[in-house]
Amino acid sequence: MNSVKVGLLGLGTVGGGTVNVLKRNAEEIARRAGRGIVIAHAAARDLNKPRICDTTGIRLSTDPNEVVNNSEIDIIIELIGGDTLAKDMVLKAIEQGKHVVTANKALIAKHGTEIFAKAQEKGVMVGFEAAVAGGIPIIKAIREGLAGNQIQWLAGIINGTGNFILTEMRDKGRDFDDVLKEAQALGYAEADPTFDVEGIDAAHKLTILASIAFGVPLQFDKTYTEGISTITREDVTYAEELGYRIKHLGVARRTDKGIELRVHPTLIPERRLIANVDGVMNAVLVMGDAVGPTLYYGAGAGAEPTASAVVGDVVDVVRALTSDPKNRVPHLAFQADALASDPILSMDDVETAYYLRMQALDKPGVMANVASILGAQQISIEAIIQKEPVDNSTFANIIMLTHKVQEKQMNQAIAEIESLETIDGQVKRIRMETLN
Repeated sequence: MNSVKVGLLGLGTVGGGTVNVLKRNAEEIARRAGRGIVIAHAAARDLNKPRICDTTGIRLSTDPNEVVNNSEIDIIIELIGGDTLAKDMVLKAIEQGKHVVTANKALIAKHGTEIFAKAQEKGVMVGFEAAVAGGIPIIKAIREGLAGNQIQWLAGIINGTGNFILTEMRDKGRDFDDVLKEAQALGYAEADPTFDVEGIDAAHKLTILASIAFGVPLQFDKTYTEGISTITREDVTYAEELGYRIKHLGVARRTDKGIELRVHPTLIPERRLIANVDGVMNAVLVMGDAVGPTLYYGAGAGAEPTASAVVGDVVDVVRALTSDPKNRVPHLAFQADALASDPILSMDDVETAYYLRMQALDKPGVMANVASILGAQQISIEAIIQKEPVDNSTFANIIMLTHKVQEKQMNQAIAEIESLETIDGQVKRIRMETLN
């Protein structure tokens, strides 16, 4: 049987890794797919740029349209990134009846609904395993392996840059800005690190995971996003003293009122496995009603880990080339006409526990006033630490852990506490999850 010919858009880190994996493991991949898979045509902005892969035997172009328009190509792999040119190329490929595999989380999170509708109309597949958590097959796990479960919630460390920064702050007592500079020097963070440290990258991925887990439309614009740039080494230290670790977590949870969809710094009990995922590694914890908790761990980025997911999708496409389009695994796990209309909750309506840190005047009665404000909002305190003033300051650090309460109640309490003359500056608030 003739080999399936693939067109590759983008020969950067992941593109080069994909070429290497497909060439190195060609025989094994053919045994799994039932046919050989070869990259016949690839596009890159600069054809003279040094590559991590051998492009011998691959036709090269600078125009991605030439690859998409190549009539010999059955599958397009999109690895150019962004959601403008990439979107145009993907829709054009689908319109021509070509299957698509992409590692582009922004493209799927923001335009997946349109792309999947067009793919269904044309009877083609869109694979996007590599768009979330690099080499971890989390999409396949939720979409297929856990198909017999009602997913109750999932929580993930799905951005390696943020996890590296928080790990270094905890292990070496370093400041955020210092570690960020190292992350940029090591290539973990971009020159503009906003997408990583402010949670936008993680929000793209969480949007996709939530849609697959709960059978709701992709709704990136409703995902609450908060970054880690305000986390201090003191917060990391105090969390440790209380038996917790701070992770930049993406959380999606089904509730009676709707779906929680949020990315923010989170205190996690240090005994949880996911709390011990360090450095640039990723992990996703999924709770199903039948299976219970399952944890998926691995490299969240990198040339060959991400290429592993890309090639896995290509193999799936090749296996299904001759199957009835109406009986393939749905893109978002649920049949397109069966997506639910559960609302995405506002953060005001989310219920969680909290870590609070404040600078309080070191004199009698101050804590009583703070406790009174919390009590009026029905917020109960689980633990409290008071640190002695330093450097002749008259203000002491007060750290509290609270029980669960609605965010809008906590917002009101914090506003009232900050208005007290005995409180200096803003109250630092970090949400907590026990992940039971």
